[in-house]
Amino acid sequence: MASPAVSPSSSTLQFDKKARTTQARNPVSLRLYKVLGTNFDDEATREALQTLSELYATSRVTGKPRDDDEAEQDLAGVEELLTESVPGESAARARRNLRRDMERKLAEGSHQFLKAFGEVDQKLEELQQHVAAMHASCDEAEIQLNLTNQASAMLLERAGSLSEERQQVENKKSIVTLFLTRFTLNEERDSSTPWTRLRVSGTDCRVLMAGEDGPTQAGLAIMESTSTHLTQGYEKIFRWCSHEFRQMGRDMQVEVDTTMREAIRRLAQTARIVNALSDLSQARQATLMSSFITALTRGGPSGLPRPIELHAHDPLRYVGDMLAWVHQAIAAEREFLESLFGLQADGRMVGSVRVFQQKSEEEDWIRELMDLAVGKLCVPLKESSIISYKIANLLAILYDHHAITEVAYKVFYDAIETQGRALLRATLDLDDPSLTPPLAILDHAQILREIMNVYESSLLGDEGEEEQTAGFQRILDVTVDPAVEMCTNNSEEKKRLRPRWDREVYVLNCLSYLQEPFPFTSQKRETLQAVVDENYKNIMVDAGIDKIAETCLNHDDSEPLSRVPATLPAQLQTALRNFSLWLSGLEVVQSPRLSQLTAQRLHIKIHQAALERMVQSYQLISAATLLGTERPFGQINLLRQIFGFVPV
Repeated sequence: MASPAVSPSSSTLQFDKKARTTQARNPVSLRLYKVLGTNFDDEATREALQTLSELYATSRVTGKPRDDDEAEQDLAGVEELLTESVPGESAARARRNLRRDMERKLAEGSHQFLKAFGEVDQKLEELQQHVAAMHASCDEAEIQLNLTNQASAMLLERAGSLSEERQQVENKKSIVTLFLTRFTLNEERDSSTPWTRLRVSGTDCRVLMAGEDGPTQAGLAIMESTSTHLTQGYEKIFRWCSHEFRQMGRDMQVEVDTTMREAIRRLAQTARIVNALSDLSQARQATLMSSFITALTRGGPSGLPRPIELHAHDPLRYVGDMLAWVHQAIAAEREFLESLFGLQADGRMVGSVRVFQQKSEEEDWIRELMDLAVGKLCVPLKESSIISYKIANLLAILYDHHAITEVAYKVFYDAIETQGRALLRATLDLDDPSLTPPLAILDHAQILREIMNVYESSLLGDEGEEEQTAGFQRILDVTVDPAVEMCTNNSEEKKRLRPRWDREVYVLNCLSYLQEPFPFTSQKRETLQAVVDENYKNIMVDAGIDKIAETCLNHDDSEPLSRVPATLPAQLQTALRNFSLWLSGLEVVQSPRLSQLTAQRLHIKIHQAALERMVQSYQLISAATLLGTERPFGQINLLRQIFGFVPV
């Protein structure tokens, strides 16, 4: 039987497979593959090889000394190297003796560690001896410190007590300093107010003595010292004031300085003020009586004014001059005493009644001093029954002056009421076309001006506006009301008979003329508004836009303005053309009717008010219509500029 043919390729594969199987079972091959397949690039392998190379170095030359063991080992290694005859034998020997070499190295390292630890143990024993010595020193120091603390405890306690005593002394020092500052006078600090400081110190001492522990010795001493100083001060002020009062008695007119006023204010706090004022009253009595006798017999300096005795033949003038002198002396004495006691003047006008707002002790002193000062002025005069009777009658007349004044006022009011009734009976000339006030109104207004001048001259000047008006109100009611009634009634009658006559302008002229002396009534304002309304209607009619403005004002939006007869497009165009023509005329500047007014300012005021209303009406028409291109100016501001108004 023939064997099958085998291809060369298949036989080759089988041979390779058998060869690989044989190699896999060979240890040498396995070792070679393992060695060749080992990777020596990692760090651990490199370090291991480096260590082995250092361990089995062939030669080593260093300058360091070596011990005997190292020298013997080096000699043994040299001998081994010298005896190596086959290459690679040293490496093989190293591989065989690797474990022994490692153990030898470990033993050498352990021996070195033991030697080092022995040295450390020796050092630790020395350190322990030093620590024990240090503990002994610390114990000795602690014993010394305890002994020192025991010895210094008394010193510390003494120092603490001294510190507390020092704090107490500082507190007492502060209290004493404040006490001295409060209760002593300092020339540099209190030079201007020592008196006030003394009184304040006395008040503070009373508070000091009202403590829980009762009066203190310091408070009693300060009170005694303060009282002594105050008494001495009051005594000095009293003596000085008495001396100054005697000096004041020599002059009629005396000026009081600030020092005297302050001295009286201080002295008023004690009972010595009565004695001082008694000296002052005696001095002023003598001075006033001497001055009165001089005025009676000698007159003023250089003979002017002349002596009052020259008019002794005329008892009324004689007594009147004496009373005038006494009145002047009383006024001067009052002014002097008010200045002496530091009272403020009440702003009273000369001749007006003095009103005392509040009653004070100073006011009582002033009244008493004035009574004492003028009480003896009648001593130089001789008594006479006839003269006394005439004086009594004169004073009675002065007392009855109030009744006479009422009678005079009654006669005055009767006279002006009669004049008012006569004015109401006056009539206007129907043939006179002028609009100026009639002669009766002119005369009546002139009388009113003269009465007002007399009234203003009788005012004191301190009345308010309401008070001034109230005092003259009755006169206005009696004089002005008939004039106003005459103007209105007569103008209505003339207007009824002469329809073309301008009543409103006439009434406005009359009221303006009456208003010049005094603003008395609101009727003029009503008449003025009526004239403004009528002038507005007239210029609207003249301009041709009155009906359009009225239609726009009263339109209820129920139908378009273009269907209303007054606001048809043709009517609007015609009205706007007429308005343009009116704007080019003179009525824009002034009204022919208002030129009849006597007061030009009223003419301007009324016409300007009417033009302002016309601008408002034209603005209403412009807003309600759509003929913007047909408007004369297109903008309300331009129309206001034409009328002389500031554009808005």
